[in-house]
Amino acid sequence: MRPIESRSVTEQVTTELRRSILCGDLAPGREFSLREIAGMLNVSFIPVRDALRNLESEGLVITRPGRSALVAPLDLQDLHAIYRLRRTIEPEIASRACVLLSDGELDRLERQAAGFGDERLGMDEIYDAHHEFHLALLAPAASAWDVRLLSTLWRAAERYIRIGFGALDPDPEEHHRREEAHESLIEVFRRRDPEAAAQAVRDHLERNEQLALRALGDGEPADAPKRARATKKTKTR
Repeated sequence: MRPIESRSVTEQVTTELRRSILCGDLAPGREFSLREIAGMLNVSFIPVRDALRNLESEGLVITRPGRSALVAPLDLQDLHAIYRLRRTIEPEIASRACVLLSDGELDRLERQAAGFGDERLGMDEIYDAHHEFHLALLAPAASAWDVRLLSTLWRAAERYIRIGFGALDPDPEEHHRREEAHESLIEVFRRRDPEAAAQAVRDHLERNEQLALRALGDGEPADAPKRARATKKTKTR
């Protein structure tokens, strides 16, 4: 972990701890004391305590009595719940956003999507841009509360997504698929068809959940549509 400078505040400690958890430097299930983290970051006890409260509200840590905490373990039921909520919220916002986005903004997002195909970049390196891409795609129809809720869900999903996509990064074809998947979203949004945009986002989320599940060695989510399961069985044959 990178030391925090003396001018740091709770927000900076929160940011550094979140980064360490999401990239795996602080592994799922790892236990630590608040004093240990304060020493690693070169800060006092109080901002660490406050930062852990923030991260607990995001589902990333579990605090315990006696000034100790642990990084929240990866949990398949949590993953299902995160994506169930995302599939409830994001497609509906997308159905409204597709008619509000300007052609110029869609052009910008298409150029950004092309960068996701860079074989030199792994998921860790493009995740911030990936987050910004999806936020910009929904932004015209998203309220401040939508953004707050989505940001919490995206952060909760990030560890799983990094594991799923990280396992595929060595394959150059995955980078091209990632580029095409996001360019196809732009293509659907350009049609200004609310129903089609909602379905495109729903399909995108379902595939991402499946990647995370496969990386964790699990099968289909309990609420996966029968259509998706049937398609998978057909391809397997």
